[in-house]
Amino acid sequence: MTVSNKPPINLTFPISDKSALASLRAGDRILLSGAVYTARDAAHKRFMKLIESGKPLPLSLANQVLYYCGPTPPTKTAAIGSAGPTTSSRMDKYTPDILRQTGLAAMIGKGDRGTAVIEAIKECGAVYMAAVGGAGALISSRIKSSRIICYEDLGPEAVYMFEMESLPLIVAIDGKGNDLYELGPKEYLWM
Repeated sequence: MTVSNKPPINLTFPISDKSALASLRAGDRILLSGAVYTARDAAHKRFMKLIESGKPLPLSLANQVLYYCGPTPPTKTAAIGSAGPTTSSRMDKYTPDILRQTGLAAMIGKGDRGTAVIEAIKECGAVYMAAVGGAGALISSRIKSSRIICYEDLGPEAVYMFEMESLPLIVAIDGKGNDLYELGPKEYLWM
């Protein structure tokens, strides 16, 4: 299962209903626009403490997308500096509970995910999309505005809200659990 040669699918977040993601398949190309929240390890840890204590999060993640990113400060000409993806497996210990407890619809990062995350994606009808690692400057060019939503004390690991315009992504794990990181290499095993 390679990257699709179909035209890119336009997605805007927040979505009104996660069922809109059901038709996406691993390998589909996406152009994502709208609100995107960043969160890395430290923010995920704080989210989990709140969830475990029965307290509300400082933002609603229902039908939203989290981007695993710790951006650099804005430049004179851009809303944010470099904004490349963080290795997603670092969030794997938090992701199943966050998906199940918050209604999160999608995640963006780089690299494969663990079995528990894939099972939670299937259970919750979510998707995981891959951004190109090393393309932080290209990604930042798609960010039209940026502001800190919470956890400002975490510096680059604060939770930001980006307003995106046509961010190019690939569906890496779809709502059925099809995993491009597993299926893609199998297509090329010819030896």
